[in-house]
Amino acid sequence: MGAKNTPAYRVVVADSRSPRDGRFIEEVGYYDPTKKADPFKLDLERVKYWLSKGAQPTETVASLIKKASKQQSS
Repeated sequence: MGAKNTPAYRVVVADSRSPRDGRFIEEVGYYDPTKKADPFKLDLERVKYWLSKGAQPTETVASLIKKASKQQSS
């Protein structure tokens, strides 16, 4: 997503057999690194559900999950 020089990313649950930019199962959030306030949003309930089903987050998404859970507990 996004435009030239303005990146924006979706956080999705995808099957490992699907192509990288191909079909995905569910969109669980977004990440917009150009925003200063609230650069990301995650549905932590759905993230926890998919993690319990065996989903494996990338390093970047794992750090976003960690930050989001800290924000929610504060």
